[in-house]
Amino acid sequence: MQKVMSKTHAVKASEVVRSWKVVDADGETLGRLATRIAVLLRGKHKPTFTPHLDAGDPVIVLNAGKIRVTGAKLKDKVYVRHSGYPGGLRTETLEKLLARRPEEVLRRAVRGMLPRNRIGESMSRRLHVYAGSTHPHAAQRPEALAKESAK
Repeated sequence: MQKVMSKTHAVKASEVVRSWKVVDADGETLGRLATRIAVLLRGKHKPTFTPHLDAGDPVIVLNAGKIRVTGAKLKDKVYVRHSGYPGGLRTETLEKLLARRPEEVLRRAVRGMLPRNRIGESMSRRLHVYAGSTHPHAAQRPEALAKESAK
């Protein structure tokens, strides 16, 4: 009697099923929320996860202006960029960036957890961050994700 071996099914890009998710960032810790979002964008929460495909779900983040950080990160964490010109170094603290563009803080945190290639770029395009509690994606019928319980 021969043993029947089943082959592992490799998901193709045409077989990927996406479902929109909504995450409320109100009172959530920046890093912990960013890891949850990165997992959803990569598709690691699905049993059909494939590392070489962008199989993740689009994520809508609301209330990005109400995230919190622990410790003295508001004053100590510094975002640095350079224009490429002499004297073009620009620095900004987390506190100032949160006041000016709260969406950008979360976007940068999540982007740092995604792959640094074309797949990571397409994943980051599926991240929609809003400072307020409304979003224009009602037509996609996003499903709300429950908040992580504090342990």
